[in-house]
Amino acid sequence: MTMNEAAKPETRERIVEVAERLFRQVGFQKTTVSDIARELHMSPANVYRFFNSKAQINQAVGRLLMGGIEAAARAIAGTPQPAVERLRELLVTVEKMTAERYLGERKLHEMVAFALSENWPIVEEHITHMRAIIEGIVRDGVASGEFAPVDAVLAGALVYTACIRWAHPGLMVECADTPTPTIEEMADFCLAGLRHGFAKA
Repeated sequence: MTMNEAAKPETRERIVEVAERLFRQVGFQKTTVSDIARELHMSPANVYRFFNSKAQINQAVGRLLMGGIEAAARAIAGTPQPAVERLRELLVTVEKMTAERYLGERKLHEMVAFALSENWPIVEEHITHMRAIIEGIVRDGVASGEFAPVDAVLAGALVYTACIRWAHPGLMVECADTPTPTIEEMADFCLAGLRHGFAKA
């Protein structure tokens, strides 16, 4: 790869995509910058033009994975469906995508578990984004009369926290032998609370 090719805007994204694939195959700790560079027919020095360290690549892969879940959540939140239906669909979709990304991919699960234990900044960013998306749906539900007047910020945090078992890869593994309540049941529980007015301002 020439220097001009390496300077293209999409190169950073390609590095992250290749890193994600290698993380799935051999694990994030065993994957080196040299491995990523080899797959891209680049030199390690070129990779370091885009990322200062392997740790930055780890964070970028995590952001890509979490960003996919956030994008799906935003798409659901932006539909014209009633707030009740959007919130239920969002919670069920997050559970499904989390299971597909991390439970079905054990090596990715290891990376996310490490990210959670080490408090990577991307984890807090993801939580903030998800709470904000839920908050927006709650606001819409209050405005339409589907939900009682509630503090939408607090409600967003409460709903996300109540459903964390189905959005946290580690907890999903720990709770695999206790299949109930289901995410659908927890969603109905949260929606009942929103209809009747928990977290009132």
